[in-house]
Amino acid sequence: MAQAASAQIARDGFRFGGLLDVIKSGLQRRALYRQTVAELNALSARELGDLGLNRMSIRNVAREAAYGK
Repeated sequence: MAQAASAQIARDGFRFGGLLDVIKSGLQRRALYRQTVAELNALSARELGDLGLNRMSIRNVAREAAYGK
């Protein structure tokens, strides 16, 4: 009985660890998104234009940088 209980804990612990990895990855992606938005917002309109961007495209660019297409 104890062996079955420890096997169940091991399986649940593995799933819980996987969940933590997913949460951590999501938080890192969100941080990258926010950092990208902040950095692009700090640029002048001319600097954005040099990059081929405008203010309206900042969030889309940041979303692609953090989460992909």
